[in-house]
Amino acid sequence: MKIPLIDLRAQYQSMKSEIDRAISEVFESSQFILGKKVEEFEQELAAYCDAAYGIGVASGTDALIISLESLGIGVDDEVITSPFTFIATAEAISRVGATPVFADIDPKTFNIDVGKMEQRISTRTKAIIPVHLFGHPADMDPILAVAEKYDLRVIEDACQAIGAEYKQRRTGGLGDTGCFSFFPSKNLGGAGDGGMIVTNNPGIAERAFLLRQHGSSRKYYHSLIGHNSRLDALQAALLSVKLKRLDDWNNKRRQNAFYYNKLLASVDLTTPSEAGYAKHVYHLYIVRTQTRDSLAAKLRENGIGAGVYYPLPLHLQEAYKSLGYKTGDLPVSEQAAAQCLALPQYPEITQEQIAFVAGTISGN
Repeated sequence: MKIPLIDLRAQYQSMKSEIDRAISEVFESSQFILGKKVEEFEQELAAYCDAAYGIGVASGTDALIISLESLGIGVDDEVITSPFTFIATAEAISRVGATPVFADIDPKTFNIDVGKMEQRISTRTKAIIPVHLFGHPADMDPILAVAEKYDLRVIEDACQAIGAEYKQRRTGGLGDTGCFSFFPSKNLGGAGDGGMIVTNNPGIAERAFLLRQHGSSRKYYHSLIGHNSRLDALQAALLSVKLKRLDDWNNKRRQNAFYYNKLLASVDLTTPSEAGYAKHVYHLYIVRTQTRDSLAAKLRENGIGAGVYYPLPLHLQEAYKSLGYKTGDLPVSEQAAAQCLALPQYPEITQEQIAFVAGTISGN
């Protein structure tokens, strides 16, 4: 039995006629850049996150960059974030001229440790970017309390956590801005790159709208130095169709995770946990084991996809060598990088397939 880590084709086949019709409507209108489809999707996603404004951009990375710029964060500023995430989180900070400052993570949720985060605050700190990693929300109340105490901005990196909930509130609408990615493998994935900023602040929204389109609100008149970072109408039309099914898909991901947990309960590895405040949407189903590399090899030998997220934490990456971190500085993140392995996870995976994966791991 061959089981991929992610199966995008199965999702498309389940709703092919709806997607094809939405794409056809864009071609019929010939309005490919911004326009009605993008505006409708911005409003839909903002409402989904209980936010007032949605700003469609070209990628999740651009959502982070434009959020930082919209908040006035740049050269000589510091932004605290997690070292155990995709590089885009820190890369965005660097791209605006600020310095990423890494705080270690909680070993159960893989999200930033609030106590260690507060210890990293300096006079140059201007913002915090908590990452809702793998679909599990960060513990936002204490993060927001620290931000208020030190007059800091909070940008949620919710790129892996669309639809996840923190105390019955969806991620993205909790901080000053929330950032989403529509990379094809995400819980709400497009047919290419795409992203969204959501916010409840009209001033931030106005600046983000300008920044995403060359700093312009009127053709050929530019009030800011901006970007060419617009969500394509084709992507918006596709994502609008998919958004209607997102909650069902996320619930299926949760069911998959619970079934994995049941089947792996007696195996010598650590399965994902869910904090009492959280509704995890399991963008990735991550297990921890001291024999990660040999287990990954075994799975692949049996036709099962497996992925390592993330093999080297950001503070030890060559790109951030100049920051002066060394091995041992952030031990929880370093241990996670050595032990974490993603198993096949997508809404269309069957219980039979999950049982085959679990049986291969346990040897049954």
